[in-house]
Amino acid sequence: MLKGIDPLLTPALLKVLAEMGHGEEIVIADANFSALSLAQGKPVLHLPGAGVERTSRAVLSLLPLDTAVARPVAFMQVSEYPEGTLSALQRRMLAWLAEAGHAKPEQCEATERFAFYDRVRAAQAIVLTGELQPYGNFLFKKGVICEALVP
Repeated sequence: MLKGIDPLLTPALLKVLAEMGHGEEIVIADANFSALSLAQGKPVLHLPGAGVERTSRAVLSLLPLDTAVARPVAFMQVSEYPEGTLSALQRRMLAWLAEAGHAKPEQCEATERFAFYDRVRAAQAIVLTGELQPYGNFLFKKGVICEALVP
């Protein structure tokens, strides 16, 4: 354990976050997500005792989102419902992301399932949670940690 760091963040997850560079992505996924087949050898980190919201709070406590892109957050679009339908979890996540100052709703992109899978294949790691609500899959693009460019 370390002071000031969320205890949910395991040593393996801290290592992944520390090694990620600007513009690289990490996935926080629900328990039903096809993580092993999509990871293609990249780390799959298991947090079965935590849900997507709790895990996202922990990860984003250390990971800045990319301000150089229009949509640093993507989430899996709910299929089999009218376009624009959001799950209860997705509504809570979008509200929290805005409330916490991470991303406004317009900076979060609903992504069709197979297009989301394509982005996952390029991600640095997948964090597989114990979340039981379907479509609880989010992708976060890392921003820059830096000093002010101009004093």
